[in-house]
Amino acid sequence: MDFYQGLERGDSSNSLCLVKEDRGEFIGDISHALKTWSRAADKVGHIVEQGRSSPEGGSEESSLGVSPGDNPNGGERLGSLATSSERLEITVEKEEGIGAVAEKGAEATASLEVGAGGSLICVGSAKEGAEEKCSRSDQATVAKFVGTDSGERRVAPPCTGCIGDIVPVRSEPEPAILDISFTWKARHTMDFSQMLRHVLKLLVAAAWTVVLPVCYADSRRNSTCYPKRYGSWIGEWCFSSYMVAVAFYLATNAVDMVLFFVPAVSRYIETSTCRMCTVLLWWAQPRLYVGRGMQENQLPLLKYTVFWVLLLLSKFSFSYHFEIKPLVEPTKQIIKIGVRKYDWHELFPEVKSNAGAIVAVWSPIILVYFMDTQIWYSVFCTVFGGVYGIFHHLGEIRTMGMLRSRFQSLPSAFNVCLVPPSSRNDQETKIRSFFQQRFHKVSKNEKNGIAKFVEVWNQIISSFRSEDLISNREMDLMTIPVSSELSSDLVHCPIFLLGSKFSTALSIARDFVGKDENLFKKIKKDDHMYCAVKECYESLQHILGVLVVGDLERRIVFDIMTEVQTSVSRSSLLVDFKMNELPALHTKFIELVDLLFENEEHHHDKVVKVLQDIFDVVTKDMMIHGSRISDSLYCSQLIEGDVSSFFQHVEPQLFTSSDGNPAILFPLPDSGPMKEKIKRLLLLLTVRDTAMEVPVNLEARRRISFFATSLFMDMPSAPKIRNMLSFSVMTPHYMEEVNYSMNELDSSQDGVSIIFYMQKIYPDEWKNFLERMGCKNWDDLQVENKEEEIRKWASFRGQTLSRTVRGMMYYRKALKLQAFLDMAKDEDILEGYKTIEMGHDRNNNPRSLSAQLDALADMKFTYIISCQMFGSQKASRDPHVQDILDLMIRYPSLRVAYVEEKEEIGTDKPQKVYSSILVKAINELDQEIYRIKLPGPPNIGEGKPENQNHAIIFTRGDALQTIDMNQDNYMEEALKMRNVLQEFLRHQGRKSPTILGLREHIFTGSVSSLAWFMSYQETSFVTIGQRLLANPLRVRFHYGHPDIFDRVFHLTRGGISKASKTINLSEDVFAGFNSVLRRGYVTYHEYMQVGKGRDVGLNQISKFEAKVANGNSEQTLSRDIYRLGRHFDFFRMLSCYFTTVGFYFNSLISIVAIYVFLYGQLYLVLSGLEKALLLEARTQNIKSLETALASQSFIQLGLLTGLPMVMEIGLERGFLTALKDFVLMQLQLAAVFFTFSLGTKSHYYGRTILHGGAKYRPTGRKVVVFHANFTENYRLYSRSHFVKGFELLLLLIIYDLFRRSYQSSMTYVLITYSIWFMLTTWLFAPFLFNPSGFNWGKIVDDWTDWNKWIKQQGGIGVRQDKSWESWWDDEQAHLRHSGLSARLFEIFLSLRFFIYQYGLVYHLDISQENKNFLVYVLSWLVIAATFLIAKAVNEGRQRLSTNYHLLFRFLKALLFLGVLSTIITLSVICELSLMDLIVCCLAFLPTGWGLLSIAQALRPKIEDTGLWHFVLVLAQAYDYGMGVVLFAPVAALAWLPIISAFQTRVLFNEAFSRRLHIQPILAGKKKHR
Repeated sequence: MDFYQGLERGDSSNSLCLVKEDRGEFIGDISHALKTWSRAADKVGHIVEQGRSSPEGGSEESSLGVSPGDNPNGGERLGSLATSSERLEITVEKEEGIGAVAEKGAEATASLEVGAGGSLICVGSAKEGAEEKCSRSDQATVAKFVGTDSGERRVAPPCTGCIGDIVPVRSEPEPAILDISFTWKARHTMDFSQMLRHVLKLLVAAAWTVVLPVCYADSRRNSTCYPKRYGSWIGEWCFSSYMVAVAFYLATNAVDMVLFFVPAVSRYIETSTCRMCTVLLWWAQPRLYVGRGMQENQLPLLKYTVFWVLLLLSKFSFSYHFEIKPLVEPTKQIIKIGVRKYDWHELFPEVKSNAGAIVAVWSPIILVYFMDTQIWYSVFCTVFGGVYGIFHHLGEIRTMGMLRSRFQSLPSAFNVCLVPPSSRNDQETKIRSFFQQRFHKVSKNEKNGIAKFVEVWNQIISSFRSEDLISNREMDLMTIPVSSELSSDLVHCPIFLLGSKFSTALSIARDFVGKDENLFKKIKKDDHMYCAVKECYESLQHILGVLVVGDLERRIVFDIMTEVQTSVSRSSLLVDFKMNELPALHTKFIELVDLLFENEEHHHDKVVKVLQDIFDVVTKDMMIHGSRISDSLYCSQLIEGDVSSFFQHVEPQLFTSSDGNPAILFPLPDSGPMKEKIKRLLLLLTVRDTAMEVPVNLEARRRISFFATSLFMDMPSAPKIRNMLSFSVMTPHYMEEVNYSMNELDSSQDGVSIIFYMQKIYPDEWKNFLERMGCKNWDDLQVENKEEEIRKWASFRGQTLSRTVRGMMYYRKALKLQAFLDMAKDEDILEGYKTIEMGHDRNNNPRSLSAQLDALADMKFTYIISCQMFGSQKASRDPHVQDILDLMIRYPSLRVAYVEEKEEIGTDKPQKVYSSILVKAINELDQEIYRIKLPGPPNIGEGKPENQNHAIIFTRGDALQTIDMNQDNYMEEALKMRNVLQEFLRHQGRKSPTILGLREHIFTGSVSSLAWFMSYQETSFVTIGQRLLANPLRVRFHYGHPDIFDRVFHLTRGGISKASKTINLSEDVFAGFNSVLRRGYVTYHEYMQVGKGRDVGLNQISKFEAKVANGNSEQTLSRDIYRLGRHFDFFRMLSCYFTTVGFYFNSLISIVAIYVFLYGQLYLVLSGLEKALLLEARTQNIKSLETALASQSFIQLGLLTGLPMVMEIGLERGFLTALKDFVLMQLQLAAVFFTFSLGTKSHYYGRTILHGGAKYRPTGRKVVVFHANFTENYRLYSRSHFVKGFELLLLLIIYDLFRRSYQSSMTYVLITYSIWFMLTTWLFAPFLFNPSGFNWGKIVDDWTDWNKWIKQQGGIGVRQDKSWESWWDDEQAHLRHSGLSARLFEIFLSLRFFIYQYGLVYHLDISQENKNFLVYVLSWLVIAATFLIAKAVNEGRQRLSTNYHLLFRFLKALLFLGVLSTIITLSVICELSLMDLIVCCLAFLPTGWGLLSIAQALRPKIEDTGLWHFVLVLAQAYDYGMGVVLFAPVAALAWLPIISAFQTRVLFNEAFSRRLHIQPILAGKKKHR
């Protein structure tokens, strides 16, 4: 019996198919269109099909008709289908609707109507290819024809649930097989339950592989879907055996989806000890408790899910419209065009549809498709990170002008953030809405809180001065005075906010015309102006009250003050006084205050004179009724004198002594507060600077602005010092600089010493340092023996240990200050902290306040330096030991931990004993505190983590901050440490944080342009990047050493440093992995920052990036990343991938895509496919390839890094400044630097993934102003950049040579401009960023060194920088330890170099368009002959050059003549052209390099043969040739003086540029003054 079954809707043609079920014969393809559902129920008809094929296989005529009929079952029959041999009736209910089919010609198609019930009835004749379309369908709308023996057929209702009848679900056992294969080597360590789990998983997978197909076949044979009325929609589902099997099979996926949206349930299952949960976990997860319960709460889950959904939607939309869709039509055209003639010998002529061309077109697009998600992440990171920063007040105070406008709110913000609340109610009142004003202006009754702010502010300004960021004058301008003698206010604004305000007020009053009320209103409108006027008046009144002691003079002063106050109260000041005389009065007062400030006795008469002048100006020139003051003076003198004097005119002599009674008290008493008051008044009267000009130092401005901004950020309330969490700081130290020695500072390489360079880089700080030392120049410092201070000043500006220790010890200073503010009374605060800090209150009293502060600070803070080499340095009497000891003496609370190694005589033989020792300084000597005996040498893994691991036992407290020795800290940031520690007590949902991330400030940005680029790049990562990682993505780990660890949490879970050799090269990030895998929680906080130094020279930067790339490749292979990826949900896994190893993997893919594109073009050009396609069909595939290259160009130009950088600079410094800096960076060739760095990352990441060999690369942290010679640059960048650059150059040259006949030059430029830029960058950036890289003298020296290095023989003990052979041997070290698969893959990659020869030999004129394979074989004979000639020359050099030199020269001449004659003969007979010689070079050079690469991969097999020596010679020839090609353009550019000047301007700041220009003048000087 034949059964006809209607299959589901087809693909884009919207087809329906009929299939003869017993033979699988295709019956029809019906193109359909959906009609209106409501109209279908009213249609009635018969469908009669006339076909030529009967069930018996015969052929007969048919007719098509439509007629109404009745339903035999009692219902209305809506349609029937009939043929001549049998009648097929289709019965449906009326409300279900019916479709009609109309035949059109011999190739009939059918239109379809869908009824309201959803049933489909279709029939039609077949179209060619329709069966294939139906078989590809994946939709599930079905109409089944069910047959009976009587020949009647009925249509079953649509089986809306029978998905399995259409699309089979495959059960794949591959995951189980992969699990077994990955754990096969560990099978001996597994217990029975683990092995049983793997076996059962494999059996279950195999069972599903059998069950699902069987059920699928059974459901197709025995359908249970019959037409009948159902009472509900549930009844319309057809449950076949296949559906039930699929439901069971997909049940786990459904459960996973539910658990994804309800993470609390999943977390409970993973952490529960319930028996059922344990069984489920045994089946679902390996027997490992690490990584369980990592699920986030629903709100974070929703946030990062929305983030990635939006990102992926944007990415897919863009990729479809701009990457995939433009290539669809060109691909169809390529398939249609038949290319029969190739320009080479086609190895696969039977392959049709131009498959090679399609692969060449689509391969780079596919790579870009998978890579450009990283670009979209960068865009979304910029947008979301910027919005997040705005909502968290980042950059709220960016400039000193903004600080001046917000300064009045700083005391209140300080009280809220940094002053412990007095009660719980105070703390609760601070919880306000984000959009409400959090702080208010200070009220006058908050004297205690304001006094604390003033004390802290002054301590911050004092630290600026001690660091030489500001001068003495700037310190006076920025300090806030505190005095209990002031009647109106306790606190005055710092003068740098009031500068020029008093002078402006005088100018306004002098020129003002109108009423007093308007004048007062105008002055009061500016708060700072009003404060300046008021403070000047009160200060002057107070000083005159102290200065004037005579009764008459005091009365006169009192009368004048009374007159002024009366006029102000009556609003008649402008009437009673002549304001145009104010400038004269102002000048006299400046003169008076200046004399009072000097306070020298011989100025007494001058003071009297100035006072008398002031009296005259006020009474005679300004006061309208000044005569009343004079009259009262005369009356007083007459009353006090005798009667005879009544008739005499007496000229009063005010402020002079009479009868031995002084009228003024001068000199003034030597009182500190009075002197400060006079100084402040003098500054108020004289300063013309505005707030935006003070301080001058940019670093001081940045720090004070950030501190003010942080007060408005969300931070926990500060506890009292007694109640805060205690913490330790630990710094690992190896052999880095502690302090610069004078020899290092004075040493001059390239004519520039380090001290001179620092003087030019930090000119204002050097000037402030001289002022602090009381010297005028370098000579004065030498005379006064200030060498130690010079060393400190220079060391505090380099990346030295002393700078780090100074910064970290600010924590202790801040704790003492805050403890003082917690315990001190009002009078103690007014008296000042400086007295307590200096210990003047001790008097041998252990219970004094200063003693309590020291004890409290020591209880809460511990600082340990883990000096790995301190023990061996002590034994060798290294100068660094004394520098470290000086640090311990300078900071008594500093501790040093080190490992001691010594031999002890045992019973049998001497044994080495290792001990961890902690020491401190006592009596200027180091004294041992603790000693812990170790079981063996501790440094068995990576050095830095092992250094931390041995010292962590000496730390104390609840928290531990790890600090690198190239970091710094600041006083104002140390004040916020107790707030940060409170974050550990904040519960984010269900758990407290275990790592607190802090932002970093890169302080090395001013050293060079490269340092500036690195500082901005690093700043964008440690701010906007980590901001997004922590929230909303929840995948921030540990990326450096300002972070603070929950010490107890990590000590009980493996520590803070994994130290396994190689795999934990980037040890810091593994601490974050470890914390998250153990249900830790990592946060990030931007209200506190720590200084960080970075490498400042290209070679040092490249070494650092190589180390990081190596570390990321090891992370890719680590079990930590595997566990994170396995236990994260999908979206959180995406976040983890694209923010860790994915960035480096996509960098590698972006480079690979360029190679794939160029080799695809090479194939198209050399095979002749591209020419045929363009000329014959005019296929527009080139534009499609340009679309693919757009994303590549985007990455090459460094914009991927630039987007977050511009956003972060815009937030913190303003978008106009960000745009200006970005443009300036491009002018200083930032794009060149970032493109070069891309090559570094991709090379070391890819090589380490393939072969391993990750290792620590020391970079050095000194100030880099030295020239790197050509040999060093070649060693560093030969394999990572130069070789790849030459390969790209070769590809582009060949592509250009053979596309000119059919492609325009403009098209070539548009396609390849970005690749030309990249290869030029890779080849010449090391020389462009090399100081004095284009100096002719350096070029000559470099050439000499290069020739000596390339010819020097290697061997045991010969360093890489001395011999090419030693370097080359070490460069191939990674291949010696590679596995078989890695070697095979390396050989496979090397095969690409043989494409050149195969394609180019058929384009030679000598080949005469012969496409026979024999041409390619003959080309290998030429290569063999070339190698034989080279071998002969090499053997002759070894055997004849010493004793038979003339014979050797004769041999070379003979070989040369033979080659020359061969070339001439071929050119005459076989038409060998000059172009053929060029093409042969382009063909054979890559072949030789390919053979060399294969030989290196096969080194263990051929090293002992005579062939290896020839490989060595060939490699040396290639390196020498590449070096000459690189050196030639550099030497040519060195002839042009403008190139050297341009390079200097690009590399260094203007001051250092001037130094290089005048270098010949000062060449003879060793010290720079």
